[in-house]
Amino acid sequence: MTAVPGMGHRRRMNPDLDRLIGVRSGKSTFYPEFRVAAQRVERVVASLDAISSALVQTVEGPENLVRAVAEAARTHLGAEWVLLALADGALPEARPRHLILDADGSAYSFEGLSGARDPVPHLPDAVLNRLNDILRGQLAQFRLPVIESHHAHVPIELDGGVIGAFAAWTPSSRTLDATDESVMRILSSQTAVALQNCALFTKSQSLLAQSEARNAELLATQRELGAAQRHQVLDSERHRIARELHDSVTQCVLSAGMQIEVCRTEVEGPEVRQRLDLAKNLTRSAVEQLRSAIYALNHPSDAGRTTLPEMLEQLATVHMPEDLRVTLRVQGAVAELPGETEHALLRIAGEALFNTAMHGNATRAIVRLAYKPSMVVLSIADDGTGDPDKLRLMLRLADVTDVDGHHRGLANMAARAREHGGTFDVRRSRIGGVRVVTSIPRKGVTQ
Repeated sequence: MTAVPGMGHRRRMNPDLDRLIGVRSGKSTFYPEFRVAAQRVERVVASLDAISSALVQTVEGPENLVRAVAEAARTHLGAEWVLLALADGALPEARPRHLILDADGSAYSFEGLSGARDPVPHLPDAVLNRLNDILRGQLAQFRLPVIESHHAHVPIELDGGVIGAFAAWTPSSRTLDATDESVMRILSSQTAVALQNCALFTKSQSLLAQSEARNAELLATQRELGAAQRHQVLDSERHRIARELHDSVTQCVLSAGMQIEVCRTEVEGPEVRQRLDLAKNLTRSAVEQLRSAIYALNHPSDAGRTTLPEMLEQLATVHMPEDLRVTLRVQGAVAELPGETEHALLRIAGEALFNTAMHGNATRAIVRLAYKPSMVVLSIADDGTGDPDKLRLMLRLADVTDVDGHHRGLANMAARAREHGGTFDVRRSRIGGVRVVTSIPRKGVTQ
């Protein structure tokens, strides 16, 4: 026999590989040994392939992993019974803790494993006794592999300690040898790591689901806080406007009424007195409307309302003259818009309704708010006497000729729409008057 340099050292360093290959010489007289070795190698390669397929089941869950590992051992050994079990307290996150396979690959477990049968009386005493020993941690007698003719027991080790074991029982026609021991050692050494990784992966998935649920709660809370902030800002703005109206506009109107009354007592002529009476009635009506508006601003009935449709409803029903009937219609699923967008749309609606009430001679107005996939569209239509062509001309001229601040309503509405990447248009209303349409992209919308 020809010696190969370094062969003895290689055998000492790789005993499992040496056993699996089993090559001792290249002489032709040893052909029968080569044939047996070739058969062994084929069987080992098939077994290692099965082991690899089993150990990559980590992301499929611990149940599938345990089943695949036990099946790989059963197939390689041709075993009548295969037992895989972890000691109580070892790898506490790993489930299931044990599994038994019979010669047909049917599974048995005391833990209610999916697809496993309940333990039945015909389970051999040797298998049940070994299971009890492993579960109770009585592993001192099994710290080293045990390979007998028809029985194998290989410990499962992790971090230098024994945490469980593989055990197998083969029929009389299948004799175990050193090759089987090496395959079982490889399988057991990788099983503990795979089970630990599987448990960690399952735990990470659970933590991820919990974090996503917590993030959803935080986002909901953030939206509620944002809505509360917007409501607080609107409430402060209402009170500020109410103070301004009371301290300035109302006082001016009252002063104007007093001056009209003084003039009425001093002038002569029925026609002039009739006009002064009309002016007096108009100022009295203006004061009443201002007081009504101030009361509504200081005592809002929408304290619990936060959505744009609810604020538009408040605007349409409280702050408009009694002779103007305003209807609100909402299309699409209501979604929360950025606060700046909602504020702009609310101001546009308020300006449009003010124009309708003061200049349009309208008795009816329809406010439509449509939530579309890519944009939100606000339109205000009336049955008044306004001319869309004339209003569009005024809108074009306002940007270049208006230097004193008057007639800025349309221009302000158009500017607000442009600030948010939207458009503003004046059209003929289907009910006879003017229809203004604002379209703003739905950026940053949350459902």
